[in-house]
Amino acid sequence: MKNFKVALQLYSVREDMDLNVEATLKKVKEIGYDYVEFAGFYNFPANKMRELLDKYALTCVSVHQGYEVFLTDETASVEYLKTIGAKYCAIPWMDKAKHAGTPAFVSTVKEITQVGKLLKKEDIQLVYHNHDFEFETFEDKFLLDCLYEAVPADFLQTEIDTCWVCYAGYDPAAYVRKYTGRSPIVHLKDFKCANFNGGPVYALIDNSGKAKKQSREASGFEFKPLGHGIQNIPSILAAAEDAGADIVVVEQDRSLSRPAMEAAKMSRDYLLSLGI
Repeated sequence: MKNFKVALQLYSVREDMDLNVEATLKKVKEIGYDYVEFAGFYNFPANKMRELLDKYALTCVSVHQGYEVFLTDETASVEYLKTIGAKYCAIPWMDKAKHAGTPAFVSTVKEITQVGKLLKKEDIQLVYHNHDFEFETFEDKFLLDCLYEAVPADFLQTEIDTCWVCYAGYDPAAYVRKYTGRSPIVHLKDFKCANFNGGPVYALIDNSGKAKKQSREASGFEFKPLGHGIQNIPSILAAAEDAGADIVVVEQDRSLSRPAMEAAKMSRDYLLSLGI
């Protein structure tokens, strides 16, 4: 198995970060992570955040940051990423109203391409982090594929969130391999779903006879530490290796059964058991 860089998406421990950024970063290092991915900077100046990363021997591999900030505050936004050492910047979410099949899609593609070019000049790669709704279709293509087709690969690569691929009803490993050469980072996320049968979640039929998406509550959805849900993590890791990924990011959006930091440790311990 490839010796991936294993990062923790700090959104997983956001309540801890809200309380004490330094203590949280220290604990993240202690439980076995050498790399982190930010989702917000908690009002820390870039130089102070970098000092904390260096103090605890942590490396920022990427951040989740809406691309719009680079259109309104280019210099400061880029300098922050450069100071903390981020080599990737992920669009964490984008409203469906900006995706293919909407009036805004052309301008959205233009803006993302503009930001991707800007970051590329600074040796930072723009990537896109999906959820499940991007596996709805427009003209028989996934919205996610439409986006990747519209923006050149040099300016937008993938950060495939494997949980949402699976929850949408598709094979995460196959989808990661689909973007071989364009998948530098893969998000590892596990879940359980009491009423999930491995097929699309668009399984309910409304009164007009159209398929509609189940709510997460109706499907019994719950995020889990890696290795404690339904995901075939070894298969996903093999696909990530085949696709050329160097970084895997552990993310658990919410932990209901235990403290978030404990869940993050369980995920790290599971990956260590696989030799990563």
